Amino acid sequence: MATADPARPGFQLPLLLLAGFRTLIDDLHAELARQGHPELRPLHGFVLQAVGVHGTTATELGQRLGISKQAAGKTVDRLVAVGYLERVDDPSDARRRLVRVTEHGADGLRRSAETFDRLREQWAEALGEERVAALEDDLRTMASANWFRLDVPGWFGG
Repeated sequence: MATADPARPGFQLPLLLLAGFRTLIDDLHAELARQGHPELRPLHGFVLQAVGVHGTTATELGQRLGISKQAAGKTVDRLVAVGYLERVDDPSDARRRLVRVTEHGADGLRRSAETFDRLREQWAEALGEERVAALEDDLRTMASANWFRLDVPGWFGG
């Protein structure tokens, strides 16, 4: 069925949502680069969140992200090389190696959260607090119950 308003075809909604997401993420990473984190990329935020506060293995990380163990290992290698993750022996199982977030990685996450707060404030200044709050409420209504999923990289990749 065609959209009743030809000026607002249905395909534009996901594109506009993606454009808003992309704008926020691009602005975030520009600010992170200015604050000493030029190596961080959008995927890295998902990875750091998936590693969590207690660490994980590369296999578990791949499962959490919905990507292969090999892809997870390659991403971990890159984030270890730039100081956001570290590999350590698992104290509960000497055969396993854990991946953990370093202090530099935790700093990147903290700065990301602070920057997202500032970006939201900018949107509220431009659109009005009530409209931004209504947008957030509406998106919560329409999003699935488990809307915060770390497997977005795997979902995008198919």
